Amino acid sequence: MQSDEYRKLAETEDRMWYFRALHRRRAHWLAKLLPPGSACVLDAGCGTGGFIKQLRATHAAWQVSGVDLSPVACALARERTGAEITEGSITALPFADGEFDAITTGDVIYHVEDVAAALREFARCVIPGGVVLINEPAYRWLWSYHDEAVESKHRFTRPELVALFRQAGLEVRFASYANLLALPLVVMRRKLFPPSGPTSDVQLFPAPIEAMFSAMAWLEQAWLKRGWPLPAGSSVFVAGVKPAN
Repeated sequence: MQSDEYRKLAETEDRMWYFRALHRRRAHWLAKLLPPGSACVLDAGCGTGGFIKQLRATHAAWQVSGVDLSPVACALARERTGAEITEGSITALPFADGEFDAITTGDVIYHVEDVAAALREFARCVIPGGVVLINEPAYRWLWSYHDEAVESKHRFTRPELVALFRQAGLEVRFASYANLLALPLVVMRRKLFPPSGPTSDVQLFPAPIEAMFSAMAWLEQAWLKRGWPLPAGSSVFVAGVKPAN
């Protein structure tokens, strides 16, 4: 992404409904799949560090670090979190085999050409029994000005991401779409009524709109926490583990 998109992200991700919902979703499944106690967690493609900031505040026993290809993102993440942030690519992670108990990424692998290579790297760098979580944009037909602004290369279906997990040797524990309730409004904005000066949708909306989307996201989170997948949505989420043997 361009540097200005990272700066927009740093300014909005702690308050915008979308990122708050994304961080809750990933935090829940990390806590569900990791054993109690300490854990070494990597946020791959950590951006400006919003998810790291949340995990360090809510899971003091976890050692949380990040990696990102962008020097701008790394600098912002270090400033915002105080965590260890490494500059590097998710398709060639600068870490040893089995260095982490969990690797998570939120809306990152859609930026890279070789998605399968990123999944193989995640599988390599987690311990046997380790956790891998991925959240990515859904549906090629939903491609819009937003994807152009953030330099997307892919949008995925649930079966596509599940297949990539299995090709990397990971066992899928949960796979679902997300943001089902918001999907009609996302389609309207991106396909029917795009803004006159198209840019990314990484921005805070007026308070009533943020409140409406936040309420819908909370309802969905309550559903997903029960382990019930959603049939559609603007995002797709997959949680898996590396086999212990």
